[in-house]
Amino acid sequence: MEPLVRLRLDVSYDGTDFSGWAAQPTRRTVAGCLQEALAVLVGDLPLGLTVAGRTDAGVHATGQVCHIDLPAAVYEGLRASLVRRLAALMPPDARVKAVTEVPATFDARFSATWRRYEYRVADVPWGPEPLRRRDTLGWVRPLDLDRLRAAAAGLVGEHDFAAYCKRKDNATTVRAITHLDWHRAADGVAIATVQADAFCQAMVRSLVGAMLAVGDGRREPAWPAALLRRTERSSEVTVAPAHGLTLVAVGYPAESEYATRADATRRLRVSPPVAP
Repeated sequence: MEPLVRLRLDVSYDGTDFSGWAAQPTRRTVAGCLQEALAVLVGDLPLGLTVAGRTDAGVHATGQVCHIDLPAAVYEGLRASLVRRLAALMPPDARVKAVTEVPATFDARFSATWRRYEYRVADVPWGPEPLRRRDTLGWVRPLDLDRLRAAAAGLVGEHDFAAYCKRKDNATTVRAITHLDWHRAADGVAIATVQADAFCQAMVRSLVGAMLAVGDGRREPAWPAALLRRTERSSEVTVAPAHGLTLVAVGYPAESEYATRADATRRLRVSPPVAP
C-alpha cells in the first residue's frame, strides 16, 4: 500500500452564503468547495476530510481545523505550492491559510481538547458597522455588561446542557465550559467568548440568546443557570442568529498525546456532536 501523509488544514470562511460545513449534494458548503478544489489538484482520490467542528449554516470561522490523508508521492509534488494553488481554486469566502504535516495519530475532531467561539453584538442605536454586518448581530436594546457577565458565570463548568441543545440519539448533552465571559471591543461591540471541550448543536447560540435576555433586563442573571436543571430543550430560550457566531480557535495537546486524547474522546461520545 502506498504510504500516506496526514495534513492539517487551517481554514477560515465567511459562512453567510454557505449551508454549513458538511458536504451536501445539492447545497453549497465549505467542505464541498474544499473537496472540489482538492479534486482538481489530486484527481479522483478518496479524501477523508475530518473537521474539528461542523459549523451550521451562516456561522463563520477564522480558526477552523480539518485533516486529510494524501499519498506521499502526490503530496510531494504539491508541498511547496498547495496553499497558493488552493487560494486560486477556492471561492473568495473560504481560505485555507496553512497546510502542515502532522503525525498519523492526529485527528482534527477527536484529538481536539477545546473549541473557542466568539459572538459579536452591536447594541448601539444605529446597529452594526456596514463592513461588519455579516458577523455582528444588531440588538435594539442596550446591554448591561455586568448582567451579561453574571449570567455567564453561572454557566461555567461541567453541566448537562440539555436545555440549550438539540438532542441527538445516543449522544450526551453533558459538556464542560472552561471559559465564558463578555467584554466590549474598542468599537463598543459586546463580544461573548466561550470555550469548551465540545459543543452540541446550536448550544453556543442558545446560551447567547439566554444571556442577551439577561443583558437587556428581561430576565434575571440567575435564570440561564437555573435552566441547567432541565432535562429537555427549553422553549423559553431564543436561539441567537447564526451570523454573529465565529469559530476562532481549536486547541490540541502535544503531538505525543494525539492518540491518547482521540481514544478518550471516542469513548466519551459514541456519536460526537456537531459544533454550533
